[in-house]
Amino acid sequence: MTNVKHRQHEIIKIIANKAYNQPLLDSGLLFQQDVRDNFYYASYLFAAAEDQAMPFAGEREAAKSKAENVLFHLLELQDQSPESETYGHWPLNLWPTPQEAAKNTLPVELMGSLMVYFYKRYAHVMNSELRSSFDSALKHIYQSNFYRKPLTSYGHHEAKYTAAKLIFGQLYEDKALVEDGYQSLCLTLDRIKKTGMVEYGALPWFWHWVQAFTCAWELTEDAAIQTTLTQMLDYLWDVRATYYLGGAWVGSHSRIWPHDMPRDTNVLHDYVQFGDFRLSDVMPRTEYAGFLAYEASAVVRDKALNRAAATEIKRQVPRQIGQASNEADVLHTYAYLTENFAVGGIWERIAEFDNEQHRWDISLPLDAAEGVNHLYFFHPGDKFKEGDLRHQSEYTEVLFHRNAVIASYLIPDDQPQQIWGCLPVGEWVEMSSGLFGLCGNVLIAIFIQQPYLRELQSDRSVVTSTNNQNAVVVEVIDLLAAQAQGIGSLQQFASSMNSRQPAFLTSNDGFSLTYKTLSEEALVLTCGTDRKITRLVNGQPVDFAAYTVT
Repeated sequence: MTNVKHRQHEIIKIIANKAYNQPLLDSGLLFQQDVRDNFYYASYLFAAAEDQAMPFAGEREAAKSKAENVLFHLLELQDQSPESETYGHWPLNLWPTPQEAAKNTLPVELMGSLMVYFYKRYAHVMNSELRSSFDSALKHIYQSNFYRKPLTSYGHHEAKYTAAKLIFGQLYEDKALVEDGYQSLCLTLDRIKKTGMVEYGALPWFWHWVQAFTCAWELTEDAAIQTTLTQMLDYLWDVRATYYLGGAWVGSHSRIWPHDMPRDTNVLHDYVQFGDFRLSDVMPRTEYAGFLAYEASAVVRDKALNRAAATEIKRQVPRQIGQASNEADVLHTYAYLTENFAVGGIWERIAEFDNEQHRWDISLPLDAAEGVNHLYFFHPGDKFKEGDLRHQSEYTEVLFHRNAVIASYLIPDDQPQQIWGCLPVGEWVEMSSGLFGLCGNVLIAIFIQQPYLRELQSDRSVVTSTNNQNAVVVEVIDLLAAQAQGIGSLQQFASSMNSRQPAFLTSNDGFSLTYKTLSEEALVLTCGTDRKITRLVNGQPVDFAAYTVT
């Protein structure tokens, strides 16, 4: 058994045991909050019960019967009325009851294609009632034509439509649909290779790309289509490897959910592919990582797993369709990765769904952190709620250079006059001018322009600092590099760094911050009252001409 298959079996075992031991609801389902979880958990339970090679602690016949019943009740919830606007769809959240819940267009996008995979793999061992129910549900999905949409945004929705065209076209011998899917696949691959992905660092949506196209790759019988799908998956896994650090997704994100930040917990596909961190029992997105796997090349895996030499990643990112004024109007992301930490972010602020753009952070490998593995500060936007450290406002400017980042916050009077920070668990020294910490094998210096308060929580520290003008400087260094500079302890580090205070200068013309790093490199960030930004590294402006698509 390959390591990938072994890790998949490990995931199936954990989720199947949870499904086996979890009591059923009155509806006959396992979950009421998300219809898709019922499909995923029941699929894993069925697989564990049916495959004798998989370790499973429960009684297999009882487990299989439970899985079949959950799947049957799930399939019953599909809208099977051809005249309905939601024909072929399921509800998403099953409130107040599954039968009363409104149908939603989202579940079938990914779940529909995965149902074909499950049906192809296990139809021959299903009871006749469930097999018939699957036959009917899949036919209604195909006839609903939900996937017959043109390519406009080249995002995760269209990636799933494209995969569905290939999968359902082949299943029902619809050659025109297969050809439509193949053309969509080629156009999508060509575009992202030339311009990059609009949804940079977008979790869980990136995994929907991976799952949809892996599902199509597993099922296709056409050699030419499979070759193109292979190229697509090679591209996607290269993207993932580029921003990978021990289970962490480094740098900026165009969309973040609570299970993406401040701790990476949507990591099952990473675990299957790379396996270089401990698997947690917390699995907020089980989906189909235990079934679908495309093993990346040795080169891609080496890129992800070998960080012995520090790496700078400078990339262009296309703006969303309709936002760019011309082809040269692009965004720029930056990441600096080492064996023990990474620094990264995006230079430009753009408005995104729910203000979920994540501008910058310091990332640690999952196994190096007892709780959260990301460190960052932000000014909260409109949708911010205390306890959910997302939803950033537009009032941030940044400067990145290797192991240091500067972030300034010039906040209008009508906005909350407070910035928030999140710190990993570690040993921290508080001083009036900042915080100095040891987390894993990494020493971290944080300078905060204004006074701050730190609240210690079980898995993180939360920092707040109040003023309409604020700034944060963070510099990170691993222990071995610090020792080479004569710094042997956290206390020494705190004392040494406390003498390297940034210069915060304020005038009627704006704000300027100057900082000299441990490597004696001078960083300057200036924000004028006209919102004009100047960023200098050793006296030279940041050169965005060096940023490439790949």
